[in-house]
Amino acid sequence: MRALKRFLLVFSLLPTLVVAQGYPTKAVKIIVPAQPGGGLDLIGRTVGAELGKMFDQQFVIENVGGGGGSIACQQTARAAPDGYTLMVGYVATHATSPAVRKVPYDAIRDFTPIAMVGGTRNMLVVHPNVPVSNLKEFIDYARGKTGKVTFGAGGIGTLNHLLIEQLKGAAGFDAVIAQYKGIGPAFADLFGGQLEALTPGVAAALPHIRNKRVKPIAVTGLTRNALLPEVPTFEEAGFKGFDGVQWYGIVGPAKLPAAIVERLNAEIGKALASPALQQRLVAEAIEPMPMTPNEFGAFIKAELERYTVLARDRNIRLDE
Repeated sequence: MRALKRFLLVFSLLPTLVVAQGYPTKAVKIIVPAQPGGGLDLIGRTVGAELGKMFDQQFVIENVGGGGGSIACQQTARAAPDGYTLMVGYVATHATSPAVRKVPYDAIRDFTPIAMVGGTRNMLVVHPNVPVSNLKEFIDYARGKTGKVTFGAGGIGTLNHLLIEQLKGAAGFDAVIAQYKGIGPAFADLFGGQLEALTPGVAAALPHIRNKRVKPIAVTGLTRNALLPEVPTFEEAGFKGFDGVQWYGIVGPAKLPAAIVERLNAEIGKALASPALQQRLVAEAIEPMPMTPNEFGAFIKAELERYTVLARDRNIRLDE
């Protein structure tokens, strides 16, 4: 009886295994939930190029901006679960946006996690004239300022905004937070002295740190960033839980065949193990973070829960 059950199980899986064996037989579309340029586009095109070489098939990038990524997410969620429509899912589409506003998709149920690619740390930087050189001094400054220390953020509910709120809650200070349409305009006002602090990604901050237009104070993560070894982590300064990153991965519609998911994950894993690709990503301040599909799925759930709790505790809600 057991032998018969095993035979029937293997027989039932044969169609899926055969499909995965020949996959892909045509071009695969990777949706990038943003306009060309920037970290999302870089990840999509880098992964697409690597998979194209490995599978000897075209992986075509389609940039779908708008709605904070919700249009791309809906398009992906509605696609046939056959492995021919994938998407670059990232911290905003699958964690911070659903945590602070109602989105027209379910970040967990509507997608199949395929592979984590990597992440960019965030950091605290200040205007060079702010009289601090470390996180303790900055917190003392923020607590003791007659007015309120001024931060800039790239929009309500963005990762850099939530990091400010996390720091405010953990360190016990208040702040004026000016919201911008992206971190670029916030940097412009920081350079001009209208702001005192920002919490951008390392990639965005790095050129301005090197040009000494901003002063680095602390970086997220459990270890120091290889590109900024002199900058301590928040944890080193006594603040645990500041390990958030702007992460990027590959997802597909719900109910993708497991065999196809495993093949894609394995090939992306091989690519991430390549020293050449690692160096290319690290040069863009993206640290490789390979995971199995199950690990990536658990990671997404934990991230969504983390930012949902933070948004609720800090009363952050963006109703559209």
